[in-house]
Amino acid sequence: MDLKKFLVGMFAASFMVAVWAGMETGSAWTALGWAMLAMVILQVGYFGLVVALVYRRASKGTEASPAPAAANDLKPTGSV
Repeated sequence: MDLKKFLVGMFAASFMVAVWAGMETGSAWTALGWAMLAMVILQVGYFGLVVALVYRRASKGTEASPAPAAANDLKPTGSV
């Protein structure tokens, strides 16, 4: 997921939360507060996802076995 798609989704979700909170409470300040809270929760989740992906990639890289040597690499160089 790239950053542009995430930001569009985050603002769309926050807008929907703000509309919902505004209709439920009738307060613009409460709606703004809930929208900001939704943004923070989404941002923390996105950061956690990126950290998990980086950690998984790093741990897979250290556990990988080396590639097998080619048959030509095993023959000694020089006269036979």
